[in-house]
Amino acid sequence: MTHLFRTKSLDRLVGETKAGERQLRRTLGPVQLTALGIGAIIGAGIFSTVGTAAAGGSDHLGAGPALVLSFVLTAVACGFAALCYAEFASMVPVAGSAYTYAYATLGELVAWIIGWDLIIEYAVGNVAVAISWSGYFQELLRGFGVGFPEWLGVDYRSAAQAAAEVADAARSGVDVMTLTFPVRQAAQALVEAPRMAGVPIVFDLPAFLIVMGVTWVLVRGIRESAWLNTSMVVLKLAIIVCFIAIGAFYVRPENWSPFAPNGFRGVSSAAAIIFFAYIGFDAISTAAEETRNPQRNMPIGMIASLVVCTIIYILVAIVLTGMVRWDQLGTAEPLATAFAALGMNWTAALISFGAVFATTSVLVVFQLGQPRIFFSMARDGLLPAWAARVHPRYRTPHVTTILTGIVVASFAAVANINEVVELTNIGTLFAFVLVSIGILVLRRTDPGRPRPFRTPWVPLVPWLSVCSCLYLMFELPLVTWIRFGVWLAIGLVFYFMYGVHRSHLRASA
Repeated sequence: MTHLFRTKSLDRLVGETKAGERQLRRTLGPVQLTALGIGAIIGAGIFSTVGTAAAGGSDHLGAGPALVLSFVLTAVACGFAALCYAEFASMVPVAGSAYTYAYATLGELVAWIIGWDLIIEYAVGNVAVAISWSGYFQELLRGFGVGFPEWLGVDYRSAAQAAAEVADAARSGVDVMTLTFPVRQAAQALVEAPRMAGVPIVFDLPAFLIVMGVTWVLVRGIRESAWLNTSMVVLKLAIIVCFIAIGAFYVRPENWSPFAPNGFRGVSSAAAIIFFAYIGFDAISTAAEETRNPQRNMPIGMIASLVVCTIIYILVAIVLTGMVRWDQLGTAEPLATAFAALGMNWTAALISFGAVFATTSVLVVFQLGQPRIFFSMARDGLLPAWAARVHPRYRTPHVTTILTGIVVASFAAVANINEVVELTNIGTLFAFVLVSIGILVLRRTDPGRPRPFRTPWVPLVPWLSVCSCLYLMFELPLVTWIRFGVWLAIGLVFYFMYGVHRSHLRASA
């Protein structure tokens, strides 16, 4: 059993990055890394989940105008975790992110668990982002008067739920037109859909196509991917600044009362939901092997992107809840809804335009991160060797990039966004907990190792990170915990059937 918890030395981890046939190209600087962080953080979370966080849903309470406190609460939890990530990223500039850090501190079994868990954050998280992208893209097309077949723009489960809601309203004598447009639109998909053996053919084609398009860019190279991301980050920040600047003129202070309609319970419940809006700063660590001077630039990119995004989120929350009553924001496009409610359809179209680019940049960063996790695990022997192949010309892990793209695109075409978001949140929070514990372990087992960036106030900050992340995890629904447990169980079966026998670390012992 002891071999399951054997750690991999930091010197060996760094040394393996210099193997010629598996060496990635170092091209990224601090500005590009910060842009990667902002590109990953500002996306589907702020453009979509912020609405349900404010208004509440069937399984959680809404924060109301106190949404601003939810952002602060989540930012604090992420800030503690970011300080822990920054120390590891400066010490171990390796592509594996939290997986690699766990391998160096907590042992192979824990490293496998966190590597398997990171699939939830990056791959499953991108399923949610792709679905959100599709919704805003279709909204943008409608703004230009371009029709899109309903059955090609929504997943089957959402369409079935919407159809049931419409049927219930009709049976109760409620005017169907009083239901929200997205509900009526999704229900229409089942009516229009072609059928095969009596089964309606309903899937999200735009979500599938955008993931495959991003995958093609990522195979071409890290420099091209970073350039695409940076250009979209600049554009989406400009759109958000427009929302804040224009929306400020339509703020009605009475909409901020009551400030916290569901008390602190609503604030904390919303914080667990909008945590999805903060996922991304840790994705910077997956680009460590493609960064110039990672000991200096990795901490800068992580912390700077988190600070910038927190300020933006707080301003958006203040303006959004001041423009429209908090209980009217439970839509998939809350920022566009706020302007549409005021009859400013042109501004709503502008927001949809910005959201398309915002979510595209998130797709780029997350699709960049997941293949590099697989790449690191395969380099350690825990996954098949073909997953560690690097393209001879582009110097990217092309095999895992293409495989990830196909899987994510396929699930994005048929999955439900709400369930995906909650599963992504719990997986990411779990990774943050293990990384924070890793800092405590490494400070004790290897205190003399040079640390270009040191997490301040150890052990206080790591323990605060652990406690705050666990708190947000327990705010998630029970069904999310069950799905998470099943996912980890499947991963353990795979490890004991394959990884434990093929581990390079075990073979060299």
